[in-house]
Amino acid sequence: MCDTEMRHRNGNEKISDTKSNGTYKHTNGYSHLNGHMNGDCNGNAINIKQDTTKHETKQFQETFEATPILAAVLTYISYAVLTLFGFLRDFMRLRKIDKTLGACEAEDMKDFVPLYASFESFYTRNVYIRIRDCFNRPICSVPGATVDIADRESLESGWTINYTGRVHKDVVNLGSYNYLGFAEKTGPCSEDAIESVKQYGAGVCSSRQEIGNLDIHEELEEVVANYLGVESCLAFGMGFATNSMNIPCLVDKGCLIFSDELNHASLVLGCRLSGATTRVFKHNNMEDLEQKLRNAIVSGQPRTHRPWKKILIIVEGVYSMEGSIINLPGVIKLKKKYSAYVYLDEAHSIGAIGKSGRGVTEYFGVDPNDVDIMMGTFTKSFGAAGGYIGGRRDLVEHLRKHSHSTSYATSMAPAVVQQILTCMKLIDDPNDGHKRIKKLAENSRLFRQGLKKAGFIVYGNDDSPVVPMMIYMPGKLGPFSREMLERGFAVVVVGFPATPLVESRVRFCISAAHSEEQLKGALQAINDLAEVLKLKYSRT
Repeated sequence: MCDTEMRHRNGNEKISDTKSNGTYKHTNGYSHLNGHMNGDCNGNAINIKQDTTKHETKQFQETFEATPILAAVLTYISYAVLTLFGFLRDFMRLRKIDKTLGACEAEDMKDFVPLYASFESFYTRNVYIRIRDCFNRPICSVPGATVDIADRESLESGWTINYTGRVHKDVVNLGSYNYLGFAEKTGPCSEDAIESVKQYGAGVCSSRQEIGNLDIHEELEEVVANYLGVESCLAFGMGFATNSMNIPCLVDKGCLIFSDELNHASLVLGCRLSGATTRVFKHNNMEDLEQKLRNAIVSGQPRTHRPWKKILIIVEGVYSMEGSIINLPGVIKLKKKYSAYVYLDEAHSIGAIGKSGRGVTEYFGVDPNDVDIMMGTFTKSFGAAGGYIGGRRDLVEHLRKHSHSTSYATSMAPAVVQQILTCMKLIDDPNDGHKRIKKLAENSRLFRQGLKKAGFIVYGNDDSPVVPMMIYMPGKLGPFSREMLERGFAVVVVGFPATPLVESRVRFCISAAHSEEQLKGALQAINDLAEVLKLKYSRT
């Protein structure tokens, strides 16, 4: 079991530890979260006391229930059987007994190092291909609260997929990141976007450093900087590249990065491209982070033991596969104590978390200026595309001159910029954006609590719009996705390599556009299907 000792803000705060059927809950005034997905510490309930008087004390609760032993054993057995038959099929393909339909080595390359010998390739050929029809489903409408999906049929064990001509109409969309419901074809956002195309055209055809810098690009950056409460901001055309192309501009050889073990692939790629030394700490575990910070400062760089040029802590606001929220006050406390820098990825939290949608800084009542690099995307809450980095003006100007995303990438399309600008105005409107944010919070809690009460294992924070429900066994992913679609609900099932091997899940993304009736209908459909597939693993 995990160590329940916690680090306090002062000596007057009380700690209470409770345990219920394998799920731990910790409650105190200000502490770090010890729960993470390997089950070392499961289920944390933490009261975070705000630093500023203008924010109320918040009940901060996250749950990571341990994987039931029976489910884990059956999952491993499932993978063992799939692996055994996979090797048998590969042997038959090698002997020309079975037809080879996937990517394979060319005959004249057989003596070279194989390109498709990794476990991921083996997994794709023998496991993923069988449920491929559950992924990459083509939609035929706006990805709003409901969506139209083209029907397909899977042939030759998944190697061939054909369109049937049938369309699933008005399917409740539980998979898109349309948190505030701004992905729509009517209303002020789409109308303003159309007008911007008439004025500027569909594309810019140049980078920001050449002749692709429009006045609305600069207007967008000013609006976003004011919204975040920082000095300056720089916008990019792609969210993934915002991380992967800008982290190398901030750190290099001789620098040290501490990265949360569940950080997004774009952050991982950025760390690798930077050339800096990267060390991983346990998810949301401030005790582990502090211990590694202390050891790194004492030891210095490998071999030379010289001091690190710079230490950067990289975390996310809301983790997209776990639904957890970063313990930002704890991260900032360690940043100040050890003179490090903080890089905060708010892709899933900006617009969706906080009273006015300003992300985890507002959620915890933290001064935005305490976060050195504030990154986010426009692809979720704003129904658009691209990303941004906000912070001090000298930081932003450094990125403007040195980032590959500004030097070589085409500027953001004017229609996309206008979509974001209109969303920003609406979010600050008490009669529109504030109602959407409140509705999103209500919907998220309704859906999450409904799943928990029904007996499902659900990961993450109660205030997160990302709701992961554990399925575990890979053989249940396909039936669950297909049957939910037949019942009128579009869901996203996720397995290896996007998750650990034995933690397959369905990830629900809740939207302010969902009605209470739609969510209750989804809960009923999930509950009915769970009786057949035996998905109720929770022991609490």
